[in-house]
Amino acid sequence: MIHIVGHTAVDHISRVHHLPAANQSTHITDRQIFFGGGAANIAAGIAMLSEEVTLHSCVGNDFAGSDYEQWMKKLGIHRQFFEVPGTHTPTAFMFTDDAGSQMTFFEWGASKAFATAEAPSLPLVHMATADPDFNCRVAEKSEFVSFDPGQDVFWYTKEQLESIISNTDVLFANQHEVKQMCTTLGVTREALINEVSMAIFTMSGDGSTLYMNGMAHFIPVVPVTLSDPTGAGDAYRAGFLSAYVRGYTPLSCCRIGTVTASFVVEHVGCQTHLPTWEQMVERYQMHFGALEQPPLRG
Repeated sequence: MIHIVGHTAVDHISRVHHLPAANQSTHITDRQIFFGGGAANIAAGIAMLSEEVTLHSCVGNDFAGSDYEQWMKKLGIHRQFFEVPGTHTPTAFMFTDDAGSQMTFFEWGASKAFATAEAPSLPLVHMATADPDFNCRVAEKSEFVSFDPGQDVFWYTKEQLESIISNTDVLFANQHEVKQMCTTLGVTREALINEVSMAIFTMSGDGSTLYMNGMAHFIPVVPVTLSDPTGAGDAYRAGFLSAYVRGYTPLSCCRIGTVTASFVVEHVGCQTHLPTWEQMVERYQMHFGALEQPPLRG
């Protein structure tokens, strides 16, 4: 069982010709609503890849009976939710202009309950964006910890990052998050890598790199027609974790993560084009060759 901690959110994605300056307005040319939230995206990806997953998240009293709840039930996601009366399920409002620039407003809503919630003790957990202190407490109590700070990296203090990284086995981050973590911690990139058993740094369309045992392994992206990059990192982590619990080597896990992400970016929405394991394997073999069988588990 893979446990995922973090946000469940509803994404409102809008297109505008230009992002307005302060005290000005602009016209919305297109608006769509999607299921989102970093943790929920990862859980959905894992469920589509046929692995057992439990999502630990906060939702408002607008979640019960919603289309999002029905979607999670259909996927078979196990849920350990803090239901917070009188609040909204977290909501993201994203505006993208014709030049590709983006502005996001995020309503934490029910996720404020993370601050005072009791942290679970878990055998294998991935912590996505959530309350920094809550994630620190989960990391301290859990056996195997995977962590990505996401856009919440700016909310972590030096003490919180030191605490969580000291308990992290696998660290995921993009180039912007790596830079911010190094700034907050006052360390070099190499020093950050040496703090964990495995570090996986993604570089958008330039691929990703696995750092392990003093060596770096580059993984190229799978070329596809890009529609929307939102959710690619979450899909990568879903693929990696699903493969990891099946016993694949870390390098193969990264390649599987890359392939999983390639499906998501072909469509708008983080959960609208998630692959099955069989679809992932077919595309994997087209770009990386035969997918070796993992060692038998003891």
